[in-house]
Amino acid sequence: MVRRPVAWVVAVVLFAEAFGIAALNWFMGVVVDRQDMSLAGLDPDRMSMSAKAGAVVFGLYFALCGLVALLVAVRNRAPAGLGRVLLISVAVVHALLGAFAWGLIGPAAFVYMVVVLALVLLLLMTYDQVADGAGDAGARTDGGDGGGDGSGSENAPDPAEPEPEAKNDTPPAGPFTPPAPTTP
Repeated sequence: MVRRPVAWVVAVVLFAEAFGIAALNWFMGVVVDRQDMSLAGLDPDRMSMSAKAGAVVFGLYFALCGLVALLVAVRNRAPAGLGRVLLISVAVVHALLGAFAWGLIGPAAFVYMVVVLALVLLLLMTYDQVADGAGDAGARTDGGDGGGDGSGSENAPDPAEPEPEAKNDTPPAGPFTPPAPTTP
């Protein structure tokens, strides 16, 4: 099975990115603060504080996405709700960063971003297949209606009793005739 190892790898990569992005942005904030130069009339203190705030925000974002991937790996269940939204958003972020990395940094950064994007998409897609298969199997074993507490004892027929025959009140289907065109 590929699902759990991929989830573990995604979690480790996202935690490493959280630390790396936070450290890089914090370092840029320190550099701007020590240079004491303005850019197009902007206050250096504000630029420094915004870079440090970006370090905290993006570091927490990637760490939260890594936590979702870690929970997926530990629980071996598909992400749901906000966790799924976070993983989809981090996939979009990596796609955009990959597009910018090709032009600004080079092909190596692009390849890294595409690999992380592929891992996140693989994580999302493999758990979708498992959830679809599990839902079909569960519908077949509990009587098919999906209601109740899942025990199947509420509406389950007695195995000793024969099943009543189903009535089919619908007439047999005739040959299919396509509609006639209405425009000349």
